[in-house]
Amino acid sequence: METYGVMSRWHMSKYGTTQEQLARVVVKNRFNGSLNPKAHWQEPVEFEKVMNDRLISFPITRPMCAPIGDGAAAVIIVSERYLTKLMGSKPVKIRAIAHTSGSDKRDFEDLPDIGERLGKIVYEKAGLGPEDIDIAEVHDATAYGELHQTEALGFTAEGTGGEFIDAGKSALDGEMPVNTSGGLLSRGHPVGASGLAQIFEMVTQMRGEGGKRQVPKEVKIALAENGGGIITLEEASMTITILERM
Repeated sequence: METYGVMSRWHMSKYGTTQEQLARVVVKNRFNGSLNPKAHWQEPVEFEKVMNDRLISFPITRPMCAPIGDGAAAVIIVSERYLTKLMGSKPVKIRAIAHTSGSDKRDFEDLPDIGERLGKIVYEKAGLGPEDIDIAEVHDATAYGELHQTEALGFTAEGTGGEFIDAGKSALDGEMPVNTSGGLLSRGHPVGASGLAQIFEMVTQMRGEGGKRQVPKEVKIALAENGGGIITLEEASMTITILERM
């Protein structure tokens, strides 16, 4: 959390991002989680509660941190031949997937962030760009994590993540819904299961089975970004998956 605090303060200093904008990420994700029967936190939270709760590492308050909890996720891998038998089950395929390790960078200006570097790779593999993504789940271990990834993945310009959340663009009915499950902040962070939980949410949305949290727009392409650990100023490892509804 101290590292996320450092990252947040740097972003605030360079771009004018505010603690209030981070709080709005939490309010959004807790609302989404209140519509998800599988979420850890299933109650909305008031903006004032997020702002006034215990400070962990400025500007990060306690509700801006994802809860660590128990959970499990599994995936069944089948042959393409068997998959043809499941066509009535609204199949979703992996359009592209990429993984990389972090670097021991000591300054934010040393090189592009791991999310930006890996995003370029996976977009190239998929033959797509950020403008083609309909919906995303990103690793919001803190509220700043989501704000940062919306920039690193190209959903909004560098330095405008705060404006992105303020404008409601990442809400369920926004132009680029992010963390419809409630994200780690509300769905919870059972660590090893978190990545597959993201995939589950993307597939659920692509099949139109999200219930009360189903986004109103048609979802054909979805992206899941999952990071792990910290090396100085960025994640130790990261995987990005782009899914496509068949």
